[in-house]
Amino acid sequence: MVPGDEKEAREANGLVVLVADDDPAVCNICREVAGSLGLRVRLAGSTEEALEKMEQQRVDLVLADLRMPSAGGMELLDRLKQTHPQVEVILMTGYGSVETAVEAIKKGAYDYLAKPFHLDDLRAKLQHAVNALELTHENVILREQARGRPGFGGLVGTSPKMQRLYKLTLKVSQSRHPVLIVGESGTGKELVARSIHFLGPLKEKPFVPVDCAGLVPTLIESELFGYVKGAFTGAMRAKQGLVEMARGGTLFLDEIAELPPDLQGKLLRALQEKEIKPVGGTQRVPIVVRVVAATNRDLDQAMQEGRFRKDLYYRLNVVTLKLAPLREHRSDIPLLVNYFLERYNDTHRRVRSVSEEAMARLMSYDWPGNVRELENVIERAIALGSGPVLHTVDLPSNLQTPAAPAAAALPGREGILPLRELEKRAILQAVQELGGDKLLAARLLGIGKTTLYRKLKEYELEA
Repeated sequence: MVPGDEKEAREANGLVVLVADDDPAVCNICREVAGSLGLRVRLAGSTEEALEKMEQQRVDLVLADLRMPSAGGMELLDRLKQTHPQVEVILMTGYGSVETAVEAIKKGAYDYLAKPFHLDDLRAKLQHAVNALELTHENVILREQARGRPGFGGLVGTSPKMQRLYKLTLKVSQSRHPVLIVGESGTGKELVARSIHFLGPLKEKPFVPVDCAGLVPTLIESELFGYVKGAFTGAMRAKQGLVEMARGGTLFLDEIAELPPDLQGKLLRALQEKEIKPVGGTQRVPIVVRVVAATNRDLDQAMQEGRFRKDLYYRLNVVTLKLAPLREHRSDIPLLVNYFLERYNDTHRRVRSVSEEAMARLMSYDWPGNVRELENVIERAIALGSGPVLHTVDLPSNLQTPAAPAAAALPGREGILPLRELEKRAILQAVQELGGDKLLAARLLGIGKTTLYRKLKEYELEA
């Protein structure tokens, strides 16, 4: 998105900044800079007026002078953190010091700006705050969209494995301990991380996802910890790092095993000391952040091979959540299919259901790409389908032929089972995974309910 489009988007989103300063000249400068970023601006000449305006209208960001008549920005910060904890605050003062900045940040200020300030510095501070606010608002929208799903938080599914995951997720969300999420690619590790954040006490604070595998190796440190102006060629202005952007909230480190060993050590030091040093900087910046990490790798093997630090592993592995692959909770596939049908349906041609044969193919497939692969299959089928019902022909070619059943053995023929035994296992597994719902089991297996009841009776008599 180009700068002009970003400005229009912010104006449409209605982000509001309140400038509180008893100096009209400073107010006017702040109004011009904030307006150039697409922010709606409100002005106040005192702390009392600022609090009064906060009660009259919504405000997303406050830019306040530390020294004002009767009550200053520090008192305003204290009041706002009690009454409007979701509002970010940037304090500015001509009496700045490192001690004052640290105290303000510890009390919950988003950032600190010393007077006299350069317009580029003011613009950079506001830009960083706006980025954090937009990220928070985006996450709120995602949280609202997640309501009403047949599952929990941002997750879909009602199988016993998912129910256990929901209970653990809710439990760990109420604390601030580090969490390590382990699971195959496509199992929904980021959704679990988002659920942990938005169900807990930090839900109004930033949730910052970091794809460790997607960071450019030569820029990882500056992306994580930021840099100061002039730190290297091309660093025309200071940049806030992703770790600092997550201040007060949750830092989600996806694919943590892909982080280079030297950066693993710097990350460990930052988490232990609760402070970071931007690239090229001399002063350390305090941070308070909850860390949720995820990986699809075997970290035990990575530690044995020296590719992952043991001390960082123990730091992150306070609580571990293991996500089951989709093939281990197949009973959730119909729910996921229906959810994806609703999500990707075209407004001009609604796909309402999936044929029994197509659903049977979806249920029997092993899904090496897990939920993400299922989502892609349904989106593709909707795009290429031609009617209100998805049929087998609408599925990818690898799903259009029946899956070869996993077999045990006939005497002397390892890997082969009689058809009768395969049928028995398939029916019993379907009924068990669907919680005893025989009608749904019959539909998904592609047989009539009378046939299913007859088969169950036959197998129970044998048992």
